[in-house]
Amino acid sequence: MRIKEPNVMALDGVRALVFDVFGTVVDWRSGVAREVEPFLKRHGAGSAIPAAFTDAWRRRYSPAMEEVRSGRRPFTRLDVLHRENLEAVLPEFGIDPALVPASELDELNLAWHRLEPWPDVVAGLARLRAHYIIAPLSNGNIALMLNMAKRSRIPWDAILGAEVVQAYKPAPEAYLRTADVLAMKPDEICLVAAHNGDLAAARACGLRTAFVPRPTEHGVAQATDLHPDQAWDLVASDFIDLAERLQL
Repeated sequence: MRIKEPNVMALDGVRALVFDVFGTVVDWRSGVAREVEPFLKRHGAGSAIPAAFTDAWRRRYSPAMEEVRSGRRPFTRLDVLHRENLEAVLPEFGIDPALVPASELDELNLAWHRLEPWPDVVAGLARLRAHYIIAPLSNGNIALMLNMAKRSRIPWDAILGAEVVQAYKPAPEAYLRTADVLAMKPDEICLVAAHNGDLAAARACGLRTAFVPRPTEHGVAQATDLHPDQAWDLVASDFIDLAERLQL
């Protein structure tokens, strides 16, 4: 249900909107699964469900970043982590990574660069950009964010995120160093995300928060992040609704 009431004052003093990307801005699951399907068929795993492979690949995402967050590994860009995770997940689907050309794995890894935005994103961001600085605050690396934006005409003012600040969300440094890069106080920045955990970490660092649910991010049976867990500064049904509630 679309919420109609404007909430301009909810973000009073905010100068920049920063956005989670995977799940909030782009539909990662459908996009990766689309490219996984022909790969599985070529390598004798055509009976495997592409979305299941995608989910298995994605499950290694947070543990790989935790190696960096914990200090057990120096900062490593997400493209590298995704590529390592791809090789690690292949045996789960009966594919020997040693038998797959490295160039083919490299190309499949770029599926994360070619993800499609949700239908409301480009138009909604264009409206929000009229009043706010807008940028990603993603765990994705710079090249990934740039390629995604150029391909889908996502109108960012800047590319920010983990590689810029050398820290992965939800570490506090990811949010606080972003504020420093923008030369702003944390409460002059609002994180827009479809994930309650991301918003909670941002709020703990003093950022303002806006929740935009993406109820099919994990497929039609999704059971998480369907509703706001806290009284976030704003809750909107999509980016266009967010712009409308801010009277943009």
